[in-house]
Amino acid sequence: MSQPALGAALFVDYARQAFERVVASNKDAVGAAARLFAECVAGDGVIHAFGTGHSQAAALEIAGRAGGFVPTSRIALADLVLRGGEEAAVLADPLLERSPGLAERLYALATPRPQDLFVVISNSGVNNSIVDLALTVTGAGHPLVALTSLEHTHAVPALHPSGRRLADLADVVLDNGAPTGDAVLPLPDGGALCGVSTLTSSLLVQMVVAEAVALLLAEGYEAPVYVSANIPGGHERNAVLEARYAGRLHRGGH
Repeated sequence: MSQPALGAALFVDYARQAFERVVASNKDAVGAAARLFAECVAGDGVIHAFGTGHSQAAALEIAGRAGGFVPTSRIALADLVLRGGEEAAVLADPLLERSPGLAERLYALATPRPQDLFVVISNSGVNNSIVDLALTVTGAGHPLVALTSLEHTHAVPALHPSGRRLADLADVVLDNGAPTGDAVLPLPDGGALCGVSTLTSSLLVQMVVAEAVALLLAEGYEAPVYVSANIPGGHERNAVLEARYAGRLHRGGH
C-alpha cells in the first residue's frame, strides 16, 4: 500500500493554494467587514474579539497587536477567573466552551457600549458558548462579524438548542476555507496533519484591518493603530492612544 505524501513542502503548497482561494472567495465579505470595523472606530467604538481553543489565535490578531487597531478588546474564558470571581478550577473543564450560560457573563465582563462591534471566531461555529455569545451580542444590537469554516460548520450537527450556527447570526461571514476537521495532510491511519485555519484566519483579519484603515483615512478619520512596544517610544505612543479608551480595553483577563 502506498503511503500518503507528507512533508513541509506539501503543506506550504496547500497553504499557498488555500490563501489564493480564501482571498478570491472573501472579496465582498472583507469589504463588508472592513466597513463595520471602520464605522466602529470612527464612532468611538471598540472591536471585541472572542474565540476558544485555537481560534484564540485569530482573536489575538485582532486585539492588542502591533499594526492593529488600538480600540480592540479580547474576550476569553479566563475572564471568568481573572475578572469574574470564579475559581481557577473551572478552566480545567475541557468542555467549558460548550457549556450553556457563559455568554451573558462574558458579555458583561467585556463592558461593551452600544457602538461596539463583535467578532466571534470558531472553525466549527456550533459550540454553545460561541452561539450563545453571538445571540447575546446581536440581541443587544451590536454588529457581528463571524470568522468560521463554512465547510466545517455545514458538515457537523448544530449543538446549540436553537439549532443555529455562528454563521446564521452574523452580519458578515468571513470563511477561512479550512476543511472539516481543519487538518489537511492525510496520515496512513486515516487521521490528518497540519491545521490550516490559523493561517487563513490571520490572513483574513489582516486584510480586514488593512481595508478598514484605508476607509478611515480616505474619509478623513484618524486610524488609531498600535506600533510595536519594542521600538523606541513605542510604549509611550501606544499609551497615549489607549488612554482615550480607558477602562474599555480588556485583553483576555487583563
